[in-house]
Amino acid sequence: MASNVSPAFAYTVVYVKDVAKSVAFYAKAFGHNVRRLDESHRWGELESGQTTIAFTPLHQHETDDLSGRVQTPGSRGERQPIEVCFAYPDVDAAYKRAVENGAVAVSEPEKKEWGQKVGYVRDIDGIVVRIGSYVNPPKQD
Repeated sequence: MASNVSPAFAYTVVYVKDVAKSVAFYAKAFGHNVRRLDESHRWGELESGQTTIAFTPLHQHETDDLSGRVQTPGSRGERQPIEVCFAYPDVDAAYKRAVENGAVAVSEPEKKEWGQKVGYVRDIDGIVVRIGSYVNPPKQD
């Protein structure tokens, strides 16, 4: 029996300390356009192709009541349980832009054995952001 369910990956929701600051940081450091920042500053969205990057406070009561309080690492040195990855045609320029706009340098871009060029930074909440080249460049229309 064929299913009518055909999922599309719609959102990645990142839990942050300050939604407005994170939205502004990602727009400036990584070049995203802001789609939405609600007046309460409890929800923000960035344009990112077919998938939306959304931000909400660490303790979003609407979801806490359903799924439990968000679990966060115990120390600043502990890695967050998520990595955000962005693909760019010019990884070196994207990495430089991110660091110049407040991202913390982790690892400068280098060519990996699978052919991708990758660098790492941390955002203002300590989340690791991978800045990489396209593994398979997007098709030109």
